[in-house]
Amino acid sequence: MPGKGRHPSRRLRAAGVLLTAVMGLVPAAEARMDPGACVQRLIERLGWQLQDADIATPRVHGGPVCERADLPQAQAAGDLRVQLPRAWTAPQRERFLQTLLDDPATVCAYAFELGKATRRAATRLQDNPGYRFSALQLGWIGFGPGGARAQGWQGFRSFGRGYQPHGSNSAAVQAFYDGRVRSECGVGRQVAQLATQRELYGDAAFDAAFTPSELSIGTFLTLHDTDSILLGHHAGEFFADGKAVRTSQRGRQAFVGAPGFIEHVFDPVYLDDINNQAENFVIVDVGAGAAEALREHGGFAHYDRTNRRIWELASRMPGPGLRRFERLLFERDPALRAALPAGQQPLLAELDGLLDDPFYREFVIYVHPRGIRPVGYHIARLLDRNPRTPFAFELGLHNLHTTLYHRWIQTQLQQCAAASTHSQTEQR
Repeated sequence: MPGKGRHPSRRLRAAGVLLTAVMGLVPAAEARMDPGACVQRLIERLGWQLQDADIATPRVHGGPVCERADLPQAQAAGDLRVQLPRAWTAPQRERFLQTLLDDPATVCAYAFELGKATRRAATRLQDNPGYRFSALQLGWIGFGPGGARAQGWQGFRSFGRGYQPHGSNSAAVQAFYDGRVRSECGVGRQVAQLATQRELYGDAAFDAAFTPSELSIGTFLTLHDTDSILLGHHAGEFFADGKAVRTSQRGRQAFVGAPGFIEHVFDPVYLDDINNQAENFVIVDVGAGAAEALREHGGFAHYDRTNRRIWELASRMPGPGLRRFERLLFERDPALRAALPAGQQPLLAELDGLLDDPFYREFVIYVHPRGIRPVGYHIARLLDRNPRTPFAFELGLHNLHTTLYHRWIQTQLQQCAAASTHSQTEQR
């Protein structure tokens, strides 16, 4: 997550420009509210606790917010606390509060909201039996006999390679919640990311904050040539951390909502099931044990090596069954495990030990159409689907804590300014 190494003056300038832009939306004659009031309301809503004190300079304790399970735990641990000089003037207070918008602790507090939105979105997508993957479909994305427009989308690339909302943004996302749509898992990841933004903003703000082109879906190559907020011209500043080295050091909340993929290690010639050559995901939750394990091991590279060992052991355990390793290693089917030959029992014991690592049990992802499951499930499943290659983990490029964070902040401040102006108008 960015922000930790940014110079305070840059944060101040960025926040000042943002607040000026927001207040510029309000007619000068009506902008009588304290310009810092909206910022204070927002940071308090995110969990900061402000206190005036007889001190000369502010005292800030953000704390390791991203390591906490939720906001109540962070606040109970003493995180997100600020003491402000009682003698400060309103402009001094305002300037300082603006700098908190880019404080790493504020970004982590926002991550709590982002995480809740991600879980709501992934659950809605998972619970729609009409959103499917398999069977014949016309084009990259299939909207059924009624076509895309009947479900709130319109195509802009041939063969179903690109669509954008036709009508309201929220109605377009709703089609994936309760409509009949087909896509592969890459589009499933995009939809989960966009649905998260819908859940984060609420329908009215989501409809107003983004243009249809910004919510484009399709092939990843297609998105680069659009205004997509995920990967296109409006994505802004990306955070690249493929093996999760930096993210692991930030803590569990730094992962939530981020996209990624599980990909085959060996060349495509070793693939038996091309439809399962990779699994695109969005991270839904990271348990405390998984977060600690990732921090200790420095990210995904350690688990890529563990995946290789899991694959090597499984390769020495031949046997029949379409879901054999899924049943053995994830479901831990007692009858199937007891029936293993004596020579395979030590291999099974070692596999159990590897997969008992908290990372495999507590690092939870959404993959279309498999739903919300821990990564251990996917590694076991892929042993059945593509037994001739190990798999590796990778975080995708994302802008959750850069562009998308700042756009959400801007929207919240705009809504506050507009509400205050409306209230003042009614009082006249």
